[in-house]
Amino acid sequence: MKKSLLLTFALGMLFTTTTLAQKIAVIDVAYILDNLDTYKKAQEELDQVAETWNQEIAVEQDKIRSMYNKYQAELVLLSDEMKQQKEEEIMQKERDIRALQKEKFGPEGELFQKRQALVAPIQEKVYGAIQTYANDRGYDIILDKGGSSGIIFSNERYDKTDDILRALK
Repeated sequence: MKKSLLLTFALGMLFTTTTLAQKIAVIDVAYILDNLDTYKKAQEELDQVAETWNQEIAVEQDKIRSMYNKYQAELVLLSDEMKQQKEEEIMQKERDIRALQKEKFGPEGELFQKRQALVAPIQEKVYGAIQTYANDRGYDIILDKGGSSGIIFSNERYDKTDDILRALK
């Protein structure tokens, strides 16, 4: 009786251990994206657009500085009504620039929308390749070591980044 109970317990432990075993891989999504030409081109386009908008905003900020300097120089010559009018013009120009910055660079701004249009399809393709890779090779978990996943160390034999990159090219 003891032997059969012990044998049953041992087989149960063996079965539980084998069913709990998971196949894990570690990849670096940032590295994959950085090595895709389509992603590089999208990033370059986004950088160029952002730089153009930054230059436009800088020109407008220079105009405000110029208006303010002119106002400071003429301050003693202006009536109270003209002072108030000039101050309002300068403040309105500043509000306009803040609105332009928000329109271009805000959380729902044009740069965000352009990034979504250019980068999101590439990211979806990468995640699709990762999912296919995991399904084809029987991986239960794939961790991103390049993101903020909290991985401090991973054995190089689990790093499948180059496999995903090859599958995308």
